[in-house]
Amino acid sequence: MTLQRVGDWGALLSTLLASGCNGGETQPPGPPADLTPSGGGQSWYFNNPLPAPLGVTVFDVSGRPVPGVVVTWTVTSGDSSGAVNPAQSTTDANGIASTTDSVGSSTIQRVSATVTGLLSPATFTEFATTPPTSAAVSLENFAFNPQNSVVQTGGTVTWTWNDGTANHTLNFNSNDPTPRPPDKPQQASGSVVFTFTTVGTYNFFCAIHQYQGMAGKLTVVH
Repeated sequence: MTLQRVGDWGALLSTLLASGCNGGETQPPGPPADLTPSGGGQSWYFNNPLPAPLGVTVFDVSGRPVPGVVVTWTVTSGDSSGAVNPAQSTTDANGIASTTDSVGSSTIQRVSATVTGLLSPATFTEFATTPPTSAAVSLENFAFNPQNSVVQTGGTVTWTWNDGTANHTLNFNSNDPTPRPPDKPQQASGSVVFTFTTVGTYNFFCAIHQYQGMAGKLTVVH
């Protein structure tokens, strides 16, 4: 074996040893050491699930995400009608576990996420108010104003054409919940009034100017 080849093998061995000593990417994470929460501070409506899930990321002492950890979710304050689902979830490959929180009938609800072996839980504070019973949407300046609205079931929404001589339609996606308003052909004036009885998300748009971003969303809640 030549001196050059001996040198190459020596360099390779040194690299491998250094990688092993430094704890390469193949090293498994250690036990849970910390929790980082996400999704706290949301504001929504009584007796409805929050728009986004509550989540935690579990890390080991070196800051690496830990998969396969069971997280227990508990409503710690607020009306007893508030609930989390599921009450336990397991971290995925990225160390993330999540749950859906329904805020109940209290204005403030607090939730904790605990992991066995960790002294301090992750905590969340959520806020709730009464949902609106009506909404008004104006078609003006080639846009729906406001673009996003919320109304309670049994509430009424009014769309009004206020864009001068510009013609606009009012269309809904075919996979939106029913009943919903019938599509309205192009017009420059007038209004559409509809009472919504089904919880869900309704996406509407102007078929003429959708390419300009003329679209909106209505969320109907309990």
